[in-house]
Amino acid sequence: MENKLNISIYSFSYKKGGIPEDNSGNGGGFVFDCRGILNPGRIDEYKPQTGNDKPVQEFLETKTEMPNFIKLIKELVSITINDYIDRGFEHLQISFGCTGGQHRSVYCAIKLGEFLQEKYPELVNVTVTHNEQPQLN
Repeated sequence: MENKLNISIYSFSYKKGGIPEDNSGNGGGFVFDCRGILNPGRIDEYKPQTGNDKPVQEFLETKTEMPNFIKLIKELVSITINDYIDRGFEHLQISFGCTGGQHRSVYCAIKLGEFLQEKYPELVNVTVTHNEQPQLN
């Protein structure tokens, strides 16, 4: 295969910057709202942390519906990726939003990126961008 599918994954804040624009020219992609998952940012010990920090990840994985949420997203996104690869598409954008763009959306963007790189190592290029957490990029 000559061209890999370029997958751009974003975490963002609904309150601060809103849904990231798709600069590929395709105008679309997936946008997942993570605000239905219990927010670790409401708990003092997790407030200064992000979805990249182990304690926040453990909270999301054991005290919330996040494991089922991300499992279903992986299944849904895989259907589209398989089709896009078969059809020779070049780009897919996937965005995760939460209130502050710090905990839930960051976690989802990281975990989906890791999953896609593992599942499609020779077929996709994955970039993960955290709009509110640039130090993680």
